[in-house]
Amino acid sequence: MDTFVVSLLNGAVYGLLLFMVSAGLTLIFGMMGVLNFAHASFYMLGAYFAYALQGVLGFFGALVVSPLLVMVVGVAVERFVLRRVHAHGHAHELLVTFGLSFIIVELVKLFFGNYPVGYRVPAALDFAAFTLGEVDYPAYRALMGGVALAMFVLMYLLLTRTRVGIVVRSAIYKPRMAEALGHNVPLVFMGVFGAGAGMAGLAGAVAGAFYTTSPNMALELGATVFVVVVVGGLGSLGGAMLASLLIGILTSLAVSVDLTAANLLALAGAGDWAESVGGLLTLKLSSLAATLPFALMLLVLLVRPGGLLGEKP
Repeated sequence: MDTFVVSLLNGAVYGLLLFMVSAGLTLIFGMMGVLNFAHASFYMLGAYFAYALQGVLGFFGALVVSPLLVMVVGVAVERFVLRRVHAHGHAHELLVTFGLSFIIVELVKLFFGNYPVGYRVPAALDFAAFTLGEVDYPAYRALMGGVALAMFVLMYLLLTRTRVGIVVRSAIYKPRMAEALGHNVPLVFMGVFGAGAGMAGLAGAVAGAFYTTSPNMALELGATVFVVVVVGGLGSLGGAMLASLLIGILTSLAVSVDLTAANLLALAGAGDWAESVGGLLTLKLSSLAATLPFALMLLVLLVRPGGLLGEKP
């Protein structure tokens, strides 16, 4: 029972981390219609900026400043790169951001090397928040979940309860009307893109100390982030949260299950058939955990193509 609870908590925290990264991508797509392939690279930049700054500003100072630096990078990308190709359609935007992701990775390798760096949780936060049975649950993992929840609440309040949120939502749905009312829509777009990049940077700065900070971290998380956006519904912030938690918990529980499909069929009374078939049924579910998000995406697209909380196409 303790193992199940710990796996559930780990999955929820991992899901909240996915939300921190995918929220910015969801916001950018919902407003600008841009599927930014370089978004996971901003997540990686956040981790490396925090690693580089922690010696000067301290750990918490680096957590504050590094997302701001990533936000500046995002603003520069939108202003000097994406804005120039936006008029040419989505294909050009996809190709540009795809190429940009490779450029960012190579720049990181150039400055920090092609190997993991020593970005670690500080000793002040390296303790157990509580104990379940014989398992000490890390306080820093709980901190990551708390930061993600705080970001979700702040984003929701900003978009629904403030004048800034009204302007952003009007620029999303009625850009010409918003421009006619005197709002600088291109400036709003640039701000939203920068904010989305900053969210990914914050996720990288927080998670990089707990997981591994390496040039491969963008590739490892990038595909899953797009799965979250698709499953939740393109442009839906609530859908991104729901899909992130669902994928995180599903993956974590699958990793902790030391059973095969044949074992499950045997419990259901079809053991003889499973034994005769063999093959893939003998694979452990834990070895298939990485494929479960994509299987979930396929299922959602077949049943509800618009995503869990997205608009129906």
